[in-house]
Amino acid sequence: MPSTTVLRPRERLEYGAARLLGALPPQLQVRLSGKPPVSLDGDTLAPDVQLTLAVLERRALPPLETIPPERLRAERRRLAAVYAGRVADVGAVRDLDIDGETGRLHARHYAPPLAGEPAPRQAGEAPLLVYYHGGGFTFGDIETHDGFCRLLCARAGVHLLAIEYRLAPEHPFPAAVDDARAALRWAIEHAHELGADAARVGVGGDSAGGNLAAVTAQLAAHDGGPAPVLQLLIYPVVDFTRQTGRSRELFGEGFFLTTSEMDWFDGNYLGPTREAARDPRVSPILADDLSGLAPAIVATAAFDPLRDEGEAYAEAMRAAGTPVTVRRFSGFIHAFINLTGVSAPCREAVIEIAGMTRATFASAPTRAAVYSPALRAS
Repeated sequence: MPSTTVLRPRERLEYGAARLLGALPPQLQVRLSGKPPVSLDGDTLAPDVQLTLAVLERRALPPLETIPPERLRAERRRLAAVYAGRVADVGAVRDLDIDGETGRLHARHYAPPLAGEPAPRQAGEAPLLVYYHGGGFTFGDIETHDGFCRLLCARAGVHLLAIEYRLAPEHPFPAAVDDARAALRWAIEHAHELGADAARVGVGGDSAGGNLAAVTAQLAAHDGGPAPVLQLLIYPVVDFTRQTGRSRELFGEGFFLTTSEMDWFDGNYLGPTREAARDPRVSPILADDLSGLAPAIVATAAFDPLRDEGEAYAEAMRAAGTPVTVRRFSGFIHAFINLTGVSAPCREAVIEIAGMTRATFASAPTRAAVYSPALRAS
């Protein structure tokens, strides 16, 4: 089933050029980047990623923080379509509106392929992943992550419900958190209507969306639930106090996500004073109690400013008794999941993440709380 985003002639040319560059021999990719191989902190930047960074630098795009949010959102939708390329086939795709905290939220439901296709399933037996997109709480939507969501759905064999939560600066904290929590409640209550297993519902997200997934898992574990049975956290931002590790310092310039951009995102989400930075609903790594959380998959990138805090959060959850799988992807930068249409290594990484998701869902226990009288009466 094709993507809902149609590439215009210019974008088709950009996609073709990016895919061609991504298919070149690694040595030539490094040479065309205009720099020697980039090695830092015990890792070497992947050749195709190094060339992609060089191409973006040569385009001299204006800094994100200088672009009005609405224009930025439109540009990111366009770039996402270019780098997603041809999307994976899934069983079905349907847009719908669900109940949010203060109104309706736009969402997109991806059903996994039917039996006989790459990820076989039996109707009503596949789990459901509620997915929150990244974008610094300022941009991103179901279109920017459509290619990734289709690939994850197909290869993990899961239903996937992508959520459009309210964005800053128009809707600062805690609007996105409230919407994310409401979306999980709706998903569990309506899982059977989507053809999914209501006893196996997880949360996932990348970057800002990884933050929302982590926060939602914490809230649901301690507010009466029902709680998710899985957390998929892809390079999540979990510490707005910036006290965790050295990766923000090491990779805050020249590796796609910059310190100035993070400052801008933080200001949009929390306001100029950033007074809520220590609130666990903002910085989940600062929560007093990390026990009783769903099994977690934490994926990080070697050249990502958010690398260390994601891995530190994984260790903190593990210390509290939560089963955690941590995977650092060598040579990659922040947002690598959005490069799957032009980078074979990035596509293979997402397929690996999908395999971990499938395995974790397969071992998830039945959540009896889903069938509580209170929930059935709601």
